[in-house]
Amino acid sequence: MSQFPSSACSRQSSRTRISMKYDAVEQAKNYLLNKIGAAPDFAIIMGSGVSAVDELLTHAVRVHYITIPNCPVPKVAGHNGHAIFGKAHGLNVIVFEGRVHTYEGYSMDDVTFCARLIGRAGAKTLLLTNAAGAINTGFSEGKLMLISDHINLLGANPLSGPNEDRWGPRFLDQTAVYDADLRRKLHDAAKHSGVDVVEGVYAAVPGPSYETPAEVRYLRAIGADAVGMSTVPEAVVARHMGLKVAGISLLTNMGAGTSDQHINHDDVLNKTAQMNADVGMLLFRFFETHVQ
Repeated sequence: MSQFPSSACSRQSSRTRISMKYDAVEQAKNYLLNKIGAAPDFAIIMGSGVSAVDELLTHAVRVHYITIPNCPVPKVAGHNGHAIFGKAHGLNVIVFEGRVHTYEGYSMDDVTFCARLIGRAGAKTLLLTNAAGAINTGFSEGKLMLISDHINLLGANPLSGPNEDRWGPRFLDQTAVYDADLRRKLHDAAKHSGVDVVEGVYAAVPGPSYETPAEVRYLRAIGADAVGMSTVPEAVVARHMGLKVAGISLLTNMGAGTSDQHINHDDVLNKTAQMNADVGMLLFRFFETHVQ
């Protein structure tokens, strides 16, 4: 008798795994909606050290990730691990402060869990933020970059494996991952709030080590303007579920080799903290105009 499972057994095992993933998200969704009391219209996932929530939301309800069934909890400094639900100019908005990463040992299912949860909770739009290194030498440290497109260099795709048809299609078009109309509104919000923004392509790499000067030259050569270790998996699964997506990179440092600066995580967090005011003003104005 063959020691290998039959194709029928293998198909059954795949269906069981994908059903378990779906059920895990549904459990989290039911718990979260019970806690916050209403479905969100708009969702934000905040990256390293980004925390503009207090200035953005009113009547806020805070839920710790650790209480949400099956939700992975961040371990990296600067990722608080709270979901905060409240009102922003009449919109129901939920903000996820912090994310998990593959470099922490988490799977792609873990990394994209909050994005799946956001989609199932009812949000139609997802804004992703991150701290990133500037590769485009025309950019400077301290700028906000609106993401126009991405390059996935993580070595994995979050849609690999059995497809859950209740979430989205097997084959996903990625011609326009980052919504042009949302970018236009963010540009308008930046102009009216006095926040200086640029626009460019974000490259996602595995980390956790920062890039070498040679890698930065390579990334620039293939069309990247900024580099980080997140965001792309969440953007892909959000589009898989039919959400509109926007992205903002906080350019906390220049890429290796573009200056004499050495890069460390504490400096990244300090720079992010300095940039939080700009993020808060931009988002406040964005939500103000978004509902008009």
